[in-house]
Amino acid sequence: MENKSFKHISRRKFIGQASCAAVGSTSLLSTLTNFFLTNSAVAQNVGFFNDYRALVCFFMPGGNDSFNLLVPTGAAYSEYAMVRGDLALPQNSLLPINPINNAGRPLALHPGAGGLRDLFEDGNLSFISNVGSLVRPTTKTDYNNGYQIPYGVFSHSDQQEQWQTSIPDVRSGLGWAGRVADMLNGVNQNTAVSMNISIAGNNLWQVGNQVYPYTVSADGAVSLEGYGTTNSLNLLRKNAIDNLLAQEYHNVLEKTFSRTKKNALDAYDLFKTATDMPIPTDNLGNGPLGKQLRQVAKTIAGRNVLGVKRQIFYVQWGGWDFHDEVLVNMSAMIPVVSDAMKNFYDLLVAMGVENNVTTFSASEFGRSLTTNNRGSDHAWGGNQWVMGGAVNGQRIYGQYPDLYEDGPLDTGRGRFIPTTSVDELAAELALWLGVSRTDLPIILPNIGRFYDINGVENPIGVLGV
Repeated sequence: MENKSFKHISRRKFIGQASCAAVGSTSLLSTLTNFFLTNSAVAQNVGFFNDYRALVCFFMPGGNDSFNLLVPTGAAYSEYAMVRGDLALPQNSLLPINPINNAGRPLALHPGAGGLRDLFEDGNLSFISNVGSLVRPTTKTDYNNGYQIPYGVFSHSDQQEQWQTSIPDVRSGLGWAGRVADMLNGVNQNTAVSMNISIAGNNLWQVGNQVYPYTVSADGAVSLEGYGTTNSLNLLRKNAIDNLLAQEYHNVLEKTFSRTKKNALDAYDLFKTATDMPIPTDNLGNGPLGKQLRQVAKTIAGRNVLGVKRQIFYVQWGGWDFHDEVLVNMSAMIPVVSDAMKNFYDLLVAMGVENNVTTFSASEFGRSLTTNNRGSDHAWGGNQWVMGGAVNGQRIYGQYPDLYEDGPLDTGRGRFIPTTSVDELAAELALWLGVSRTDLPIILPNIGRFYDINGVENPIGVLGV
């Protein structure tokens, strides 16, 4: 994601770019950048954590049409069918769910979401309804008057940025998971490999002042091309690199570059050793999403080798911008996501860490309820889920809106003002990881507009802390 707030090239960025030019590896580049900041990785009032916890963000770029994922039934179905028109799912095709709490109406899931339905009914998943980016609690009058509205509402890039920074009123080059890692990184015994690990390339969400994401592929970390392999040409290359790194340099830049590259190679070796740990057989398959989630599981399995108590992972699977054929496209993609979430959770159970890992979904916005010739357009609030053994499951959190046009939350065409903010969801997840209530404003500058940090209740309640 483009960082539009940075116009200059800092020393940190120069070192990163020089590393990239020298080694051509995103994994190594992210390690270089991370090592450049190692001296800053210290505990900040976090105490000692006895347990291990990992947070996994599953991002769906493009804008998931989530009111066709979580659908009203019963008397409210006719309202839904009328506003959705040719985008409405047949009521008899939906998968009913049975929330423990009162969602205000009966609800069901997309017919391809059997895995999510099973997780929900087993108490291992809950939905957060009508969540989105907000500057402050917002009414339709506020929206119509343009009063404190997030910049770039309905824009892919802007709303992705706001979901990942949780700062919708100014542009920021730091993500909220990066700020969490800045605060908690010191609890990890070893900071050679970043607390924040991306299996899906660069992202703003994990970028902090002190901690940068360690970027790997779904197949693991990538070192120097040919480094460590056994053919004669690569052995010559390896020896040449090792000799260069063994030199004593007097120039500050050369010395720093050599040291960070050496540390990066050591980190690669550590990560590779850690992720070679065996995991139970799984059903994740070899599709893009399944492979990413398997790499997350392998990294979690190697947590003791890595010497970590806290980790944050980023996974994504894109292609949700359905301006046509919503029903066809979702019928192909929702089952992939649903099955992957269920199979990932089952793998965590087999590993004995299901209570230590929380996975949440995110997408920059929901989509318009009204049809665009069998497609839907960019909207605002949408439905997300939180999954894990620590989740207060089988519940609907937030306010599921009335699905009719020109209602109190409708900005036009069934594009709803969110009633739960990204800040509240982020605060809930940060608290579970170990951030204190009093430190939440450091992570989330606007949280005081939505949540009393001096209270005893959680922002949403989906996780016990």
